[in-house]
Formats: sequence, structure tokens, C-alpha cells
Amino acid sequence: MLHHLTVTGMTCGHCEKAVTEAVKQVDPQADVHIDRAANRVDVQSTAEPGALVAAISEEGYQASVAA
Repeated sequence: MLHHLTVTGMTCGHCEKAVTEAVKQVDPQADVHIDRAANRVDVQSTAEPGALVAAISEEGYQASVAA
């Protein structure tokens, strides 16, 4: 399932890596695509979107399911 998330606070490649690793902790098989400029993270995953948002939030970024 493809989940569209809004993630703010990403300012560099390290941030993108941290977000990707947070998602991979929830679902190691997830496919993560990040558009930092648009504050958008698209995740192809079987995990629940709430679990993905929680993992990203634990890394210090504001995350929510995109409307």
C-alpha cells in the first residue's frame, strides 16, 4: 500500500537518511521516496500509516498522513 506522509523539519541528506531509517525500523521491506522541498515522504509499505508517523516523530520530525 502506498502511504503519502507530510514530514517537516528535513533540511539535509542526513535528515532524509534518518527518516528512511525510521520507516525501515517499522518495515524493513518498505520503499521510501522523499521530496524534501515539498515536505513529502511516499512509502510503499504494508505497515499502518500511524506506525510510520510515530517512528518518524520519534526521530524529531513533525509527521502526519497527507490529506
